Amino acid sequence: MNGRPDSSEAAPYYFTYIDKVPGDNPLQAIESQFESHSGMLSSISEERSLHRYAPGKWSIRQVLNHVSDTERAFAFRALWFARTFDSPLPGYDQDIAAAGAQADPIPWSAHVEEFRHVRLATISLFQNLPAEAWMRTGVASVKPFTVRALAFIIPGHVEHHFAILRERYLS
Repeated sequence: MNGRPDSSEAAPYYFTYIDKVPGDNPLQAIESQFESHSGMLSSISEERSLHRYAPGKWSIRQVLNHVSDTERAFAFRALWFARTFDSPLPGYDQDIAAAGAQADPIPWSAHVEEFRHVRLATISLFQNLPAEAWMRTGVASVKPFTVRALAFIIPGHVEHHFAILRERYLS
């Protein structure tokens, strides 16, 4: 599990997420992030969670829903590849997912709890992978991935969106 992905383990775009993760242990990053962001999430009120920083932008609820849904998608890809399924997986369209989620009517507290549950499931998945599974590969969105790269993409994606929350929504 240790070691950073090299350029053959994911398409260049995904290194915008991978590069946000410090160190060589993605599971450690996922676990520490779980605790480090809970304060920010709990400080957002139900009313504030409906805030959009500009017309046409997602609300804070939609952002956290997107983070949870996307973590599920990346974790599923990791599971699929780790278990040696060889069928390519389809792409994931965040806009279709966001529209289908209808996140705004769901209470903020439910979104926070959902993120917590999704994160615990992700931690469990990676904690229990056999050593040889980390370098297994597969194709999703017509792009190759290793399980290890996906393990880095997950916390990097969260960092990306939580930085946006801090800079554009909560400042």
